[in-house]
Amino acid sequence: MRCRHCSAPVALELVDLGTAPPSNAYLSAERLHAPETWFPLRVLVCESCWLAQTEDMADASLYFDAEYAYFSGYSRTWLDHSQAYVAAMADRFGLTTSSLVVEVAANDGSLLQYVRDRGIPCLGIEPTASTAAAARAKGLEIVEDFFGTALATRLVAAGRHADLTAANNVLAHVPDINDFTAGFATLLAPAGVATFEFPHLLRLLADTQFDTIYHEHFSYLSLTAVTRIFAANGLAVFDVEELATHGGSLRVFAQRTDTGSRPIHINVPRMLALEEEAGLRSRAAYEGFQRRAERVKHEFLEFLLEARRSGKTVAAYGAAAKGNTLLNFAGVRPELIACVADRNPAKQGKRLPGSRIPIVDERHLESLRPDYVVILPWNIRAEVEAQLADLRRQGTRFVTAIPRLKVA
Repeated sequence: MRCRHCSAPVALELVDLGTAPPSNAYLSAERLHAPETWFPLRVLVCESCWLAQTEDMADASLYFDAEYAYFSGYSRTWLDHSQAYVAAMADRFGLTTSSLVVEVAANDGSLLQYVRDRGIPCLGIEPTASTAAAARAKGLEIVEDFFGTALATRLVAAGRHADLTAANNVLAHVPDINDFTAGFATLLAPAGVATFEFPHLLRLLADTQFDTIYHEHFSYLSLTAVTRIFAANGLAVFDVEELATHGGSLRVFAQRTDTGSRPIHINVPRMLALEEEAGLRSRAAYEGFQRRAERVKHEFLEFLLEARRSGKTVAAYGAAAKGNTLLNFAGVRPELIACVADRNPAKQGKRLPGSRIPIVDERHLESLRPDYVVILPWNIRAEVEAQLADLRRQGTRFVTAIPRLKVA
């Protein structure tokens, strides 16, 4: 295979998680009687540009179809994060009623609604019909398409240069990372700013976050790799911030290389040095990850098997893509986890891909009163525990598997 950024041959393996179906391909009652398509789930690292990446197994449209069921607005943690982002960007970059904010991968409008509420003109780009409809229901303007240089060129031709672009948790999702990045260089106004948020490869490695690996994520990103990718496609990084979201993320600020004039913040060389010290430009940082992922799998399975032998009831919370990676890598089925509760009505009544565990609403947990609830989106454990406080008072214990098994 060749690197999706620099085209160099790629051979260094980070992890092989076997095979899995697309993580957001939830199964309706009708689809339960049809076969599922499983794809190899393997991540390799380019030793030329240090981009970690999955093997290409299917077209992106397979993963982001009309029934795409991830809606970001069901997480209070994410809503608070989005509102804080909008306030910070409006203040830092002086956004006004004369500005234009464009969000790429706008999902259900959870972020753009706060831009609109400030009276700042905004536009969302979202390729999935289900979430685009939800955003439009909030009164937001949405272009239902995949983003790249072609769409950016059309928007600019229509007079829509962006003063700020937001691309949160999407850079990892694009198969053609060069065309995607170049689209921002086209779309930005001369003094415009592009921000990108993505899970940090450094945290993935340090905390064995293999469950953030799934087919929708084509790339696993460090500032080292991103800086090079941006420079090759007309963008220059001028600042970076560390975030707590998704188990540890980066927010990268970029400007056009031809017209941007903002000085490079000290955060950029500091982060690059931190990644260098962690060995992200050497094979050593990536070797051993497979063994650590397998250790997590075995500890989790041992817990579930012991619970079954002891007659304990185990349920889960959060029909999240990361949970599907864990469950399918471990080979978990409904005899080990009875159900998974989720607030999203688009998922309720369906089954998880691969494991085929039924998805229920939170009230089902109240009647089931399980001995244990496995919190699959471990990155929002505090939020979930607060939502399920009544279960804890009744004796339910909460479980997370990553980075190590925790039962509390």
